[in-house]
Amino acid sequence: MTFPLVQLGTSDLRVTPICLGTMTFGEQVNEADSHAILDRSLARGVNFIDTAEMYSVPPKAETCGRTETIIGNWFAKNPGARQKLVLATKVAGPSRGMPWVRDHLGLKASDFVKSCEGSLRRLQTDVIDLYQIHWPERHVPAFGGVYYDPQKETSQTSIHEQLEALALLVKAGKVRHVGLSNETPYGVHEFVRLAEQHGLPRVATTQNPYCLINRTYENGLDETCNRLNVSLLAYSPLGFGLLTGKYDASGITAPMPPKARALQTTKACASSAGAAQMLWWRRAATTRSPLKMA
Repeated sequence: MTFPLVQLGTSDLRVTPICLGTMTFGEQVNEADSHAILDRSLARGVNFIDTAEMYSVPPKAETCGRTETIIGNWFAKNPGARQKLVLATKVAGPSRGMPWVRDHLGLKASDFVKSCEGSLRRLQTDVIDLYQIHWPERHVPAFGGVYYDPQKETSQTSIHEQLEALALLVKAGKVRHVGLSNETPYGVHEFVRLAEQHGLPRVATTQNPYCLINRTYENGLDETCNRLNVSLLAYSPLGFGLLTGKYDASGITAPMPPKARALQTTKACASSAGAAQMLWWRRAATTRSPLKMA
């Protein structure tokens, strides 16, 4: 199958419209099945895969980095596969109750270097095509949060400093292009403004949730990305499985079956208001046409 290729922002990365997400590799999906999925994805023409240093999910100390390791083992088994793919991974932001990933506030240059080198080692590759900041260093309403609260601000590292750290990785040849994830319009604007002002790497993408039950991208971030030529990598297009209908009988508050554990991350991070909004949109999606929901 041949897909049309899409340019990511102002970078030279050209990818298929479909990206293979891998956050369940090593938890819900074992290594053999993960490799079969990677085989099938490449055979069907998908040239874009995305992972993160903290995967698999739900996040646990004993599985941190496991997904990248599985992908790296697949590269080792399939010589030539790496050259056919655009490989994206993510550096974790400050600790969000996961001290095994990051045990302090801020996101220092040494954090970027240590995380990048760890990812390269696990992935068994020399370079990362797209290196993304998994969540902002500063406080933002992410992972189900809705409202910004300045009283929760804990920022220790400026955006300028983060860009300088990323520039070192690009200069060293360890990273080709950089991106963001779970960002806000303000964050995207500042990363682009400071990069252009100081000759630092310009972000090509932001990876944010976008689906029928999460439309926050349309509240300003869409204009930001359009005007600044930053591409959206939309994650959770099925609302962590809610839009498939498989939770219609039990709901998200019932005991979770084994295949539903991906929801644990969302539930743990989401506010009660965010969860209520998700349920409301899920009900609306079952009674309205896609056109009316758009």
